[in-house]
Amino acid sequence: MAVTGDGTSAAAKPSVGDTIPDDVPIGKGKKRRKSAGNSSAKTETASRDLAGPPSGEQRTIAALVNDEPITGYEIDQRAMMLSGTNVQAQAKANFQAIVKNPKTSEHLKQILQDTARANQGKSREEIIAIFERRKKEYGMSLQRQAFESARASTLPAMKKQALEELIDDRLKTQEAKKQGVTIEDADVDRIVKSIADRNKMTIEQFQKQIGGSLEPIKSRIRATLSWNEVVRRKFAPLISVTNKDVDKLIATSSISANDDVELKIQRIRIAMPTKLEEHGIAMRIQEADKIRQKYTGCQSTASTAMGVAGAHFEDLGKRRASTIPEPTRTLLVNAADGEMLPPSVNDGAIELWVVCGRDAVKASEAKRDQAEGELKQKEFELMAKRYLKDLREDAHIEYRIDVGSK
Repeated sequence: MAVTGDGTSAAAKPSVGDTIPDDVPIGKGKKRRKSAGNSSAKTETASRDLAGPPSGEQRTIAALVNDEPITGYEIDQRAMMLSGTNVQAQAKANFQAIVKNPKTSEHLKQILQDTARANQGKSREEIIAIFERRKKEYGMSLQRQAFESARASTLPAMKKQALEELIDDRLKTQEAKKQGVTIEDADVDRIVKSIADRNKMTIEQFQKQIGGSLEPIKSRIRATLSWNEVVRRKFAPLISVTNKDVDKLIATSSISANDDVELKIQRIRIAMPTKLEEHGIAMRIQEADKIRQKYTGCQSTASTAMGVAGAHFEDLGKRRASTIPEPTRTLLVNAADGEMLPPSVNDGAIELWVVCGRDAVKASEAKRDQAEGELKQKEFELMAKRYLKDLREDAHIEYRIDVGSK
């Protein structure tokens, strides 16, 4: 509280490092109204979400955006939410890298040999069933490895990113308020529910996954919706997309999209011996390696398989990439035309896959509409980015230097 010249008190502006009083909700500008009597479950939930932690470092003002505070609690909650989306994307990239690593294929071969050695005397079908189970367990362990690696590399940067996002959100909602844009709670709740539904979760499960509170994601959605409306009002008349732009986007993106490319593929399958044992499996793997060494191109695939016991050549023709199971799909999509993949073990046989070419699938009207929408969205995002940059330059922003390294 500041004191005026005549001795009366006046409200002081908040400063970085101040602590939000316990009777003021974190991230809000007004005190909570005390409810009389027995409040409803909805009111109790809302109060609990707004209240945040009762005291301590998390209630400390970590940043001010045009005198509107951002607390340590908000940064922690946003960082927790962000870690989920960023970790998933990085984990997927990590998993794809692991799948393409030759050591992964070698390890699968070793699992097959170990399985055969440890189960001598069992039938071929029993050994294959055991191997398939172990292969599935190995795949799950690779997914866990990819996720943990992603989390370890992503989390340290989350608080800094969370702070920057919250600053942007404050600027967006402040500008929306100036423009008279309001977002109804029902619209925000509907989007939260749709996100949970897409992930096949209840609201409670989704809330637990993103850190225990829905307020961070609701705040983010509200800022995004209000900002989109501000940008739409300001820039919609300036957006223009031509047919040429649409054709170009489809031509350049369809090759990399699994659902829009047909692969011309061949395959050599080397059947396992009737009696699975370590020596026989090792011989089959050696024969597969020899075939790959002799391979000189798609025209030679059939001839390289001739004379190899149990080897069968198949010209599979054109196949949509999306119809091929992982991890073979990822390897084929990323392989060069004319390339033969390293031997892999699948369905009780050694497989050698060859990519002989690929064709883009002609885009439907739905695809053209999607491409046009993407181009317009990119234009909106570019203009919105410039607009937000101008708001940042004109704003008064003050924050603790160490907030991103806590």
